[in-house]
Amino acid sequence: MLRLRAFRPTNDKILKIQLHPTHPWLVTADASDHVSVWNWEHRQVIYELKAGGIDQRRLVGAKLEKLAEGESEPKGRPIEAMRGGSVKQVSFYDDDVRFWQLWRNRSAAAEAHSGANNVTSSFNSPAPATKGRHFLVICCENKAIFLDLVTMRGRDVPKQDLDNKSLLCMEFLSRSAAGDGPLVAFGGSDGVIRVLSMITWKLVRRYTGGHKGAISCLMTFMASSGEALLVSGASDGLLVLWSADHGQGSRELVPKLSLKAHDGGVLAVELSRVIGGAPQLITIGVDKTLAIWDTISFKELRRIKPVPKLACHSVASWCHPRAPNLDILTCVKDSHIWAIEHPTYSALTRPLCELTSLVPQHVLAPNKKLRVYCMVAHPLQPHLVAAGTNIGVILSEFDSKSLPAVAPLPTPPGLREHSAVYLLERELKLLNFQLSSTANPSLGSNGSLSETGKSRGDSSENLHVKQIKKHISTPVPHDSYSVLSVSSSGRYVAVVWPDIPYFSIYKVGDWSVVDSGSARLLAWDACGDRFALLESALPPRVPVIPKGASSRRAKEAAAVAAQAAAAAATAAPATVQVRILLDDGTSNILMRSIAGRSEPVIGLHGGSLLGVAYRTSRRINPIAATAISTIQSMPLSGFGVGSLSSFPASDDEFSSHKFPAEAAPQNFQLYSWETFQPVGGPLPQPEWTAWDQTVEYCAFAYQKYIVISSLRPQFRYLGDVAIPHATGAVWHRRQLFVATPTTIEIVFVDAGVARIDIETRKKREEIRLKEAQARDVAEHGELALITVDNPVTVTNERITLRPPMLQVVRLASFQHAPSVPPFLTLPVHSKVDGEDSAMPKETEERRVNEVAVGGGGVSVAVTRFPMEQKRPVGPLIVVGVRDGVLWLVDRYMSAHALSLSHPGIRCRCLAAYGDAISAVKWASRLGREHHDDLAQFMLGMGYATEALHLPGISKRLEFDLAMQSNDLKRALQCLITMSNSRAIGQENTGLDINDILSLTAVKEDTVDAVQGIVKFAKEFLDLIDAADATGQVDIARESLKRLAAAGSLKGALQGHELRGLALRLANHGELTRLSGLVNNLISAGLGREAAFSAALLGDNVLMEKAWHDTGMLAEGAHGRPSLKNLIQVWNKMLQKELESSPAAVKTDAAAAFLASLEEPKLTSLAEAGKKPPIEILPPGMTSLTLSAQRNLVPLAKIPAKPLPLEAPPATTPTTIPSPATQDIAGSPPELNESTLDGKTSVSSPTGNSVESTAPASVDMLVTNLQNTSVPTAESKE
Repeated sequence: MLRLRAFRPTNDKILKIQLHPTHPWLVTADASDHVSVWNWEHRQVIYELKAGGIDQRRLVGAKLEKLAEGESEPKGRPIEAMRGGSVKQVSFYDDDVRFWQLWRNRSAAAEAHSGANNVTSSFNSPAPATKGRHFLVICCENKAIFLDLVTMRGRDVPKQDLDNKSLLCMEFLSRSAAGDGPLVAFGGSDGVIRVLSMITWKLVRRYTGGHKGAISCLMTFMASSGEALLVSGASDGLLVLWSADHGQGSRELVPKLSLKAHDGGVLAVELSRVIGGAPQLITIGVDKTLAIWDTISFKELRRIKPVPKLACHSVASWCHPRAPNLDILTCVKDSHIWAIEHPTYSALTRPLCELTSLVPQHVLAPNKKLRVYCMVAHPLQPHLVAAGTNIGVILSEFDSKSLPAVAPLPTPPGLREHSAVYLLERELKLLNFQLSSTANPSLGSNGSLSETGKSRGDSSENLHVKQIKKHISTPVPHDSYSVLSVSSSGRYVAVVWPDIPYFSIYKVGDWSVVDSGSARLLAWDACGDRFALLESALPPRVPVIPKGASSRRAKEAAAVAAQAAAAAATAAPATVQVRILLDDGTSNILMRSIAGRSEPVIGLHGGSLLGVAYRTSRRINPIAATAISTIQSMPLSGFGVGSLSSFPASDDEFSSHKFPAEAAPQNFQLYSWETFQPVGGPLPQPEWTAWDQTVEYCAFAYQKYIVISSLRPQFRYLGDVAIPHATGAVWHRRQLFVATPTTIEIVFVDAGVARIDIETRKKREEIRLKEAQARDVAEHGELALITVDNPVTVTNERITLRPPMLQVVRLASFQHAPSVPPFLTLPVHSKVDGEDSAMPKETEERRVNEVAVGGGGVSVAVTRFPMEQKRPVGPLIVVGVRDGVLWLVDRYMSAHALSLSHPGIRCRCLAAYGDAISAVKWASRLGREHHDDLAQFMLGMGYATEALHLPGISKRLEFDLAMQSNDLKRALQCLITMSNSRAIGQENTGLDINDILSLTAVKEDTVDAVQGIVKFAKEFLDLIDAADATGQVDIARESLKRLAAAGSLKGALQGHELRGLALRLANHGELTRLSGLVNNLISAGLGREAAFSAALLGDNVLMEKAWHDTGMLAEGAHGRPSLKNLIQVWNKMLQKELESSPAAVKTDAAAAFLASLEEPKLTSLAEAGKKPPIEILPPGMTSLTLSAQRNLVPLAKIPAKPLPLEAPPATTPTTIPSPATQDIAGSPPELNESTLDGKTSVSSPTGNSVESTAPASVDMLVTNLQNTSVPTAESKE
């Protein structure tokens, strides 16, 4: 897929361009010597500078800085006021640039030994040289400008400091001595290379005697022997090699080798990494030729003229898996980017892309032709190529989803050597790799401390990898782009060439071909040696555009041919066929064609289910159609297949406006491998799918996120993680290892426990039981159904519901370890006379060690997660976790290992794998301040009991874990400790003289304890409910003591907490504490809570006293509607059902009080039906007329409901009926307590219910008491 990633129009030609390796920054210089830094991801200009002339903003800024630092006005002219002249080169320089420059040189040099037995040494990062600064370095003719993009401060070095010679090119050298710091070499107009120190800003050495003309290009590289070299090209046509390994005393350095490269001068030089061989140098010259040089013998390997009559002015080494034969990119002054085939083939030049079709149509004038003046490939992401043109900057993206042709094979148990099969130059090869260090901390041994204070297991660098590449004597028929995959058993390897189209299946071991044919797509079953393929007819060949052909007639003919080829390919019948490979190696067809939709198939995804993607009809605008026809007419793989070109163009955000409905069409259908029938409905098409080996989880990747679902006991969506542009992933139990173009991530997944899972399990058990009964009936007849019922004790199983958990941890990226930039000024002048004076060690170099030594000499990590490791360059195949490390294979067929030994990662991996006990053991190596975080993770994974054994968890989290694991005794101890209420609620028989003398201290302790109980009142209530549900009476009573002590103080507890406390006191029969609570509530003026508690106590007189003493009756009599309604409901509850016509006795409050003295009192509200009806009226209130007669249902006849697993969520607003329409015996609305037909059920935090034996009439009272605070609309009317 070819698309326009970013475009920035400019008014002038872009002559120089450079990309930053890790940040989305692009620096350009145009023909007017204007330099700009552009963020191509956010499309924002970061900095602009007029480098050729005098930038007034920088001049004013420099003067202000000097005045702020207290310096006097200089006598001479400031350097910022000097004209820079023409810009010769622009570049970034920081720790990232330095690291990846060294990495490129070392990895290219190490390829020479990889054919035999290669031990990849762990590449230690160089010491941070720029300390957080990000330098933009501009090489002008008259001066060099060093601009810090962090502080926006600059430093200009005039050519007078460099022997007064014009600066034409530059290159950064690795640090050679302690005092030099970062070094930059400048190529001069006199053929001399001068090296400048960026610490002292002095000239430290010269390279002389190599050139007689002006130097035009410089580059550092490493020979296969490990020697660091500097190569220079000049206008005299010579290519000169210098030694870059030099000591402190060397001032003048002479060349090691000089050879004639090009007539008329060398324009550029580039390093090319060769798989299995020594690195090569690529040079382009004024003579319009491109030459390739060997770096061992320094002989010329090949010389070609890429484009006739046009000279190349940029060259880049390229290695993209979508075009495996193309390894050099170049550009001339036309509208193409040209690609050159591997020199071992024909070394033909092919147009990689035509940039005119990518840019917006309105940018290019009708009579204006696009011309490319410079080009650069991204050093770490080869799918990004930037080009500077006469209309602006074009950043193209070439198929970022294609992966290397590698397939990892399963490792037999007991072996430490792992293997993968890969395809290279028409031959299958085998890559064997393993860790070369036997005592690696990642394998479980104790981490030891090295001299630097870092644990070897916690090192952020790559591990030692031993790898061997072997040849398989099996040729393959094609050398174009290929996709490799392995069957679930690991016995077969499938190779598909989509551009041909053709596929072959090889048997692992003897590597014989067991099946082959014509197919573009192939997908394996995750549970057997079955595969599905998309058969397709071979489309007609498309004529290739000859080199240099840019006539309009040729382009139109190619576009028409491409459209005809595309139409023929679309019309060709393409069916999805399923085949199976038997044990004898034969292939048999299971299903000729899966009955799907009529649209053509564009994607197959294997796994536990077969996913088929169909092409949807989409509206394509004319610009996109032109782009597609133009790009498809340019074959890359040498087979001339237009419709299946290596880089077909896609609609980009500039040339097409995607609507939301078009963005995600429902064109993806899952099918069963057994019945070949659709499973579920259509879904949006994912870019790739990953299925767990145990068929428990699956991941569907989309452009901006990854959707993760659970498969057992049924398909359930768990969530999505925002990992954009993911290219592939591998499951390892509950861990998903994801690779993106810039990072490596781990996603820890747990499905949790949902209500639907429990219901599904119960249904399946019922179905299983019915099937067993049916089998018994079929075998033994109806007698099999006769059973003898034994006494069965019904136990309510407490199943705690748990939400799903997704946690993302970044393992590796391209970024260097972040360091804080010093906002101090650089030394303007050296205080020491000598030029090579060493700067003292600065304080910001001191870094906090990642490791502290714990008890017993065990290294303890003080960071929550390890520092991000370095991600290997380019597209990657994720092999998986083996030997305790994560294995990756890159485009150069090299294996890389990422460490998982940091305790923060290791504990999570062990818990996700299912070994929670080992995770707790490994937690001893993690700083205790991170144990809470780890315990939360283990709780989400379902290991609350094991997480309780972590020594560093806080008391608050310990309480939650104890509640989750039903360790209520420990939960009570945590609550007592947190609330400081150990001495509260204890019945003291009396006070001795010491207690009387220390009453003040006792009072202060009591106040603190009550405040603590109030703070954790909800936790105390939850603990009481959990204790009641499990029958642990002692724990509930200990909690009740403390809550009752806090409730006896005025204003300590809230209203709902007091009601909950009264309900629980009544449930436990604590009548004494309950009556004391009522009296305290009356004295505190809390009438509703006092009446509620008195109702639970069954004392109507006390309830009436509560109403009287708190003024509720008086308020109701004087027109407060809500209290009037309350009194009406209260009277209705006290009415008696009469067989004859109801003759209500109307009395006032005093008469009712006298009558209550003469007759025995009601001991409970349930006995109210046995007494004559009473109507209580406050003085001055008119008589209440009763509504129609209502039938009361006896409580004993109300069926009891089973205990629910969890209180239902309150999803709908509760409607409160008016008292006139509410049934007396009906269930009240559910508010704080859910009522179950006469039994009040209090929902516990664990999702269980605690029953209390309060009467149903109390429930009615509870509801109305809770509703009295807010008057209803009907009552107001």
